[in-house]
Amino acid sequence: MISLPEMGRVLALDVGEVRTGVAVSDPMRMIASPRDTIAMAAPAANIEAVRRAVAETEAVCVVVGVPYDREGKPGPQAEKVLAFVEQLRAALDIPVETVDERFTTAGAERSLRMAEVRGRKRRKVIDQVAAAEILRSFLDRLAAAKRAEET
Repeated sequence: MISLPEMGRVLALDVGEVRTGVAVSDPMRMIASPRDTIAMAAPAANIEAVRRAVAETEAVCVVVGVPYDREGKPGPQAEKVLAFVEQLRAALDIPVETVDERFTTAGAERSLRMAEVRGRKRRKVIDQVAAAEILRSFLDRLAAAKRAEET
């Protein structure tokens, strides 16, 4: 597990071909909130958009969901995301971590359906909600690691 300051926000990304969902935690890392959607453009513009989000939120870490296949292996989309992660690591002065995001979009769809969010509104926020699911997974992993250290 990575070493992070005791407090500070974590920014999460659900990277897609067209849009990237962004979510952010509170400074105590208890709450994962959908934040924004980045329209994907040229690689340099995408990196700059993430850099701005990191600065605006004062994030101490970025976590990116990687869409592995059902066997846990990287397919073509996962390879693209992992290449983006490497670009982020080179561009940012904070840790950039990854989590398995195989079922986050399905979970986000389920959450939005239960909240009766429909049509255009759902399409507008689905990536943000998926990023929040990625962030929740990472925050749970951080909390479990902290508990294990304390025992």
